[in-house]
Amino acid sequence: MQSDKYIILDRDGVINYDSPSYVKTAEEWDPIPNSLEAISLLSKNNYKIIVISNQAGISKGIIKYIDHLKIHSKFISSCRKNSGDITATYYCYEHPNKNSHFRKPNPGMYLEVSERLNIDLSDVFAIGDSPRDMSAALSAGCKPLGVLTGNGVKINTEMPNIDIFKNLYEAVQFVISYDKQYILNI
Repeated sequence: MQSDKYIILDRDGVINYDSPSYVKTAEEWDPIPNSLEAISLLSKNNYKIIVISNQAGISKGIIKYIDHLKIHSKFISSCRKNSGDITATYYCYEHPNKNSHFRKPNPGMYLEVSERLNIDLSDVFAIGDSPRDMSAALSAGCKPLGVLTGNGVKINTEMPNIDIFKNLYEAVQFVISYDKQYILNI
């Protein structure tokens, strides 16, 4: 196990409410109950938190880049106000028709994180709310966990072998407990 503890989180549908018409402005960005507390709990337990998110609304012309930056700023400041620290964020703006290696369900963003930060992904939990999050995490060698917020019901249907939790807070409690047990058993 690596000395630093990392965790990868999807954003929309895991940390904040998602929308079929996209989260287009900072005013539309609304955290899911207890998600900011979950990020705070991870920070207090010395996890380095990485957020990996598809943001095709930009390439589709639905979200202006400046509005994406404002959403991101609100997200980061909301985490900080709740004593949560985000180590890194990776966004893929590619249009779904481009079949980008970086766009989930492909593992490119995860592999980029691994290379840039020198992380062994086999030690890293990745929490998402959709089958494409789970597929990307599995392809990259992470330990995927699903949440029922967002599109999580699809995980139950399409990938029944993935552990799934009610929300990010419950998944984070599992991760912290699991890692403590792992360390005790070494």
